[in-house]
Amino acid sequence: MEVHLVDGTYELFRHHFAVPSHVTADGVEVAATRAVVGSILGMLEEGATHVGVATDQVVESFRNEMFEGYKTGEGVPPELFSQFPLLEAALTAAGFRVFAMVEHEADDAMGAAAVKAAEDPRVDRILICTPDKDLAQVVDDGLRIVQFDRRKGVVYDRDGIIDRFGVRPESIPDYLALVGDTADGIPGLPGWGAKSSSTVLARYLHLEEIPDDADDWDVTVRSAARLAAALAEGRDDAGLYRRLATLDLDAPVMDDVDDLCWNGPRPHFAEMCRRLEGPRLAERADRLAAQRA
Repeated sequence: MEVHLVDGTYELFRHHFAVPSHVTADGVEVAATRAVVGSILGMLEEGATHVGVATDQVVESFRNEMFEGYKTGEGVPPELFSQFPLLEAALTAAGFRVFAMVEHEADDAMGAAAVKAAEDPRVDRILICTPDKDLAQVVDDGLRIVQFDRRKGVVYDRDGIIDRFGVRPESIPDYLALVGDTADGIPGLPGWGAKSSSTVLARYLHLEEIPDDADDWDVTVRSAARLAAALAEGRDDAGLYRRLATLDLDAPVMDDVDDLCWNGPRPHFAEMCRRLEGPRLAERADRLAAQRA
């Protein structure tokens, strides 16, 4: 059995800026929602059987209480933001298990669901379907968890994460604390770039293991003294940024992987597709259900 965990919010943003607008006769923008539902039905057509989709009901989360600069919904186009609840309703009607996050984020849900799915010996592989950097922290060959960039068609196992970032999966929160993550509003520390961060963390793994004095470093990094001074001065900030970048694996998700098994659309999916002005979505779902009956 393979489990596919999809970042519904990422997919909604991606498709919103990739597909032409479609405003229904009721005056509702639905293009991105239709595209995401169609894309995930496409996963079923390619053989996926157990699918969970994580969404954000709001952009803000518990992390906004930890750090004022953390990402918010400010700047999200209203025609996109209005599709957050619409996507959740459409995916649920299509028969998918949706993790709709309020206090947590979709990333937390995917991480939590991946770890829970790994507890089931029937699961051969868990594919976390998102390119987001922070999900790399749960990639684990022993737990059979990989990251899958659907757009590029690239699967990252543990070695793939090391090749991509220069650090092991368990160092990803530390890496993002140093480098920063503009998508999430994490500023990082002054002077710390991708190369210096990966070089140092490849040796020391976590922030607290990096010596304050560059003379004690076992690695060669340009401007090491300046970087060490920035870290020594900003250790508290770096610790906060790491907490922001660390997934909460206790986020509420499914009880069991069986909850992710797609068994066909719900009876009201056809009506949902009528509202979306996408009758072919209903036809595809019905055809898939008939094939799996």
